Amino acid sequence: MGSGFTRRRFLKALSAAGAYLVLANAGGCGLLGGAPKLGSLRVPKHGPLGAMRVWPLPSVAPVLPKGVWAFRSRPDLTPAAAEVAGSAYGTAPGYVFLALKEGAGEHGPMILDDRGQLVWYARYIAARDFKVQRYRGRPVLTWWEGTVVAGHGVGEYVVFDDSYREVRRVKAGNGYQGDLHEFLITPQDTALLTAYAPATADLSSIGGPEVAPVWEGVAQEVDIESGEVLFEWRSLRHVGVEESYVHPPDDPTLRHDYFHINSVDVYDEDHLLISARNTWTVYKINRKTGELVWRLGGKRSDFEMGEGTRTAFQHDARRHEDGTITVFDNGANLTGHDVSRAILLRPDEEEMGAALLREYASPEGLLSTSQGDAQLLSNGNVFVGWGSQPYLSEFSRDDELLLNARFPPDCESYRAFRFPWSGHPTDAPAVAVERRSEDRVALYASWNGATEAATWEVISGPSPNRLEPLGSVPRDGFETAMLVQSSHSYFAVRAKERSGGVLGTSAPLKL
Repeated sequence: MGSGFTRRRFLKALSAAGAYLVLANAGGCGLLGGAPKLGSLRVPKHGPLGAMRVWPLPSVAPVLPKGVWAFRSRPDLTPAAAEVAGSAYGTAPGYVFLALKEGAGEHGPMILDDRGQLVWYARYIAARDFKVQRYRGRPVLTWWEGTVVAGHGVGEYVVFDDSYREVRRVKAGNGYQGDLHEFLITPQDTALLTAYAPATADLSSIGGPEVAPVWEGVAQEVDIESGEVLFEWRSLRHVGVEESYVHPPDDPTLRHDYFHINSVDVYDEDHLLISARNTWTVYKINRKTGELVWRLGGKRSDFEMGEGTRTAFQHDARRHEDGTITVFDNGANLTGHDVSRAILLRPDEEEMGAALLREYASPEGLLSTSQGDAQLLSNGNVFVGWGSQPYLSEFSRDDELLLNARFPPDCESYRAFRFPWSGHPTDAPAVAVERRSEDRVALYASWNGATEAATWEVISGPSPNRLEPLGSVPRDGFETAMLVQSSHSYFAVRAKERSGGVLGTSAPLKL
């Protein structure tokens, strides 16, 4: 990062810290302490528009020392929390999507905002490749779900609607199990996916036995509605084992993963783009015949690879409308660089040369030994998930770091993305209430996945069917803390949109 960027971040962080300390001192709470001491908080008797009975409490991040969320209104949700460095600015519209699978807290798909605040979380789901796609003309949430065996997945693909309800479950065809590395819905509502097939191959040319067990990479295009396999590609028919940079295992009974398919993308109407981690190569293939059109990188590259264009153990090769290709290059100091990076390449299919247009590396100098992705956003920004490293970042087109977040050590997400999203959960908001004095109550409200809630209105009364409004406060992150002045026994909250309409109401709680 440049000095201007660092200074801007420093000033913003200093300003935010000052404002926070003012609030914290007013409420008598520490930086990571519990709720403010309500007896020390001055409660005005009247607001500018008359009697007020609800006030926002100073926001205190409910994060435990090990970096795990702890919500009063949703104690069942305890995923790891992200720490955002400074204040994000200039980011593309939308939320952050990822699915933690290692490290602290519960694991599963989650949506975050630019402050690192949780928006939606599904617990106990072994998910990979969590993102927004379009199905039947509508935005949906998708992910792979299953178990991991020998570095690849054995499972199925899940589609959720904007109310967080499952609407489709997709399987690989021809007897294969769906692999975790890809699930891409095409504009024709077909699915591109990956599978790993047990096979045998002659490894004598690379120091192995003549008949050896190997894993073959499989790419399929499947009709989502019928499950029919429309196209299937198998690596051993087109890519020899000698193209691999990985040596056969010493134990001849173990399968050699010579190819390791890890992404499939639409190149154009007639072609697909396939990335193989262990051959360090991106392949353009004919979508009908399966024949190789060209290799980009690796031992048999058809392109003259310009400076900085070679990759090692790469992931997530994507072709864009202008003909450029983004790749997450894991690196490992085997191609002249010792950090992982997101790169933008321009392959010239007439001159057969590849040029590096831009590259993006983390200021922490991260080296991701596995996983990772590079997403080119609509405004030209690049969003990077760092795979085996517990970080995610967004860069401007000109390599300025706009967002940098990290999770606790050992946390991993296969990929991370940014997408616009509007979520409308069908369950009710959650609320927790704590009596602090005869007429003062601390109230905590949340609604998992509700993106349109702008304010929380508190209603209270002597019985569950006699509740009246007391006042409203702006929504503040996943869980909003409020101070309520009321001697009644029953409390509930209403989530309201910006126009004032009620989106949902919690069940009343009795103190």
